[in-house]
Amino acid sequence: MSRRRQDRMSIEIQKIISRIIQEEIKDPRIDFTIVSIIRVDLSRDLGHARVYISVLGDNEKQEETMQALQKAKGYIRTELVRDLRVKHAPELEFRLDRSIEHGIRIASLLDELKEEHKGEK
Repeated sequence: MSRRRQDRMSIEIQKIISRIIQEEIKDPRIDFTIVSIIRVDLSRDLGHARVYISVLGDNEKQEETMQALQKAKGYIRTELVRDLRVKHAPELEFRLDRSIEHGIRIASLLDELKEEHKGEK
């Protein structure tokens, strides 16, 4: 499997899963306004896809969203096969990615330091 095809498939899977979460999943535990698909890592044989998801909110909201996505995994995979037009969709594994949350926290800390520095002058 060429790396280029693997990368194209990862990007396409990311787009399709984002659309499915936003437009088709009706679970009230999933608020698509705070859920982002960060990236999809696809195995070389296209059999497994690790989907990194960012959920803005507290730990409880993150857990609730991840549980809802785990429950909807079969439906998402079925829709993925239909949209990708392939025989076999990869097995999906959802992982919580806290990098956006971490970046926001660092930015706010830097802003606080900047304000303190201005106050000292």
